[in-house]
Amino acid sequence: MDKFDSTTSTMLFQIAVDGYSSCGKSTLAKAIARELNLLYIDSGAMYRCVAYYCLSNNIENLAANDWDRLMSEIEIMLTPSPDGNQVFLNQTDVTTAIRNPNVSKIVSEVSAISSVRRKLVEVQRSYATERPVVMDGRDIGTVVFPDAAVKLFITAELRTRSLRRWNEFRKKGIMMQVEEIEANLLHRDHIDSTRADSPLTKAHDAVVIDNTHLTEKEQLDRALEIIAAKLNSVSNF
Repeated sequence: MDKFDSTTSTMLFQIAVDGYSSCGKSTLAKAIARELNLLYIDSGAMYRCVAYYCLSNNIENLAANDWDRLMSEIEIMLTPSPDGNQVFLNQTDVTTAIRNPNVSKIVSEVSAISSVRRKLVEVQRSYATERPVVMDGRDIGTVVFPDAAVKLFITAELRTRSLRRWNEFRKKGIMMQVEEIEANLLHRDHIDSTRADSPLTKAHDAVVIDNTHLTEKEQLDRALEIIAAKLNSVSNF
């Protein structure tokens, strides 16, 4: 598929990439953005910002009506970078800090809070007002962009996901047991799938890609085939 000139086109559309933790959503979404010259937005980074803010300020066990106040104190901005997004929390670069395992341990709990989701969904939608985007997360195709032109649902076997996360941590000098990572992923899967507000679920019109045995290139090629088929009536492609 040819690159799409999203900086000059007047067409606005979204590609939603949803799925479980550590199943390769971000890797795929960033690759799609590079291949098609689209704006990439990592919605998960926004929820990580809130979790990081809570950890940094020793905030826990807030009453429901206090979360609106807390969210008014938080400003999140994502800017394109060679690695995907550079993430700013209240004008401070937290791109690396929000990937700490301690943030991973609580991000699903924070993401389940309605006030947090309500505020961040507004922010996520704002990125799609001027150019087409590819966004990955848990509820992009069901809540954020229910009318997205293309919806992908990414999955992989739990052990594969755990080993990928272990390898990612190892490269950053963070040493964790695979079993600990696997337990955390199971915990996050449960919270993400059972929360009352915007649970993780496959949109009825999403195409599933199980990448357990796929290389990154094979996964990207499959996704581009799906995107081309979905957008074959769009003259700009």
